[in-house]
Formats: sequence, C-alpha cells, structure tokens
Amino acid sequence: MTDAVNSPPPPAARRGLKIALAVSVALNLAVAGMVAGAFLKNGGPGRGMPHDLSFGPFSEAFSPDDRRALRQGLMDRAPEFRANSKAAKAEFATLLATLRASPFDPVAMQSALAAVEARTAGQLELGRVLIENRITQMTEADRLTFAERLEAGLRHKRRD
Repeated sequence: MTDAVNSPPPPAARRGLKIALAVSVALNLAVAGMVAGAFLKNGGPGRGMPHDLSFGPFSEAFSPDDRRALRQGLMDRAPEFRANSKAAKAEFATLLATLRASPFDPVAMQSALAAVEARTAGQLELGRVLIENRITQMTEADRLTFAERLEAGLRHKRRD
C-alpha cells in the first residue's frame, strides 16, 4: 500500500490548482490591461481616450499638470495602444475558447495566458517609464510634495 503522506496529489487536484492560479493571474493582468484598452475604445486619434487616466496609487499623488503630461505621453503612443487593444481582444478570445474547449487543453490555456502576460508586461513597463521620467523631471520640492501625497494616499488605501 502507498504512503498517502508522501504521494503526490492526484492529477485532478494539481490540474485544479494550476487552473485556479492561471485564472488569478489572468484576472490581475486583465485589470492592468484595462488602462491600455480604455485608450482604444472608439478608435481614431484622440478619441476614446479616458478622461480619468489611472496610474494606480500614483494618480492622486501627481499634480494635475503631471497627470496631463502622463496622459499626453500615453496619447503620443495612441497607435501603439490601438494595436495592443486589438491584440488583447484576440488574446482573450483565444483564452475564452481554451477555457470552453472540450476536452480542456491546459497547454493551450497556458499559451493564451502567456500571450496576455507578455503584452500586459509591455504596457506596465511603458507606464513605469512614463512615471519615472515625470518624477525625474520634478524639482526637489515637487518630488518631496509628491512623496507626501503618495504616502498619504497609500495610508488611506490601507484603511479601506
């Protein structure tokens, strides 16, 4: 008889855990990708751009001028965002098809999630670069004020 303590979990349990982790990653990536997707919503230069662009906890810490500059940095890349939006739609269509497929193909699902992750990582990197550039351009006084507002916003978020 096998020792139940040392035996690996049954394949169904491992598969379920992998699916749960993959869906969790996909949801996190989807939220991050929503910022870029908002830019493409109606197509055309300058159209469909969000009125309330969010850079997470940094948004409220930046001054209105900083937020306008960040938004302009993203608008300058609108064609790139349009291409990303089309890619995101195709990637999620593929992911949905793999989730609904019978029989379920975990390798196809992993491939679909990897495509979503790779594109989203590029979008997050662009946001990081824009934020870094804006902070680097700040005067010392502006940077210290930004740090205070960021800290206050983070404290507020922890209480929620």
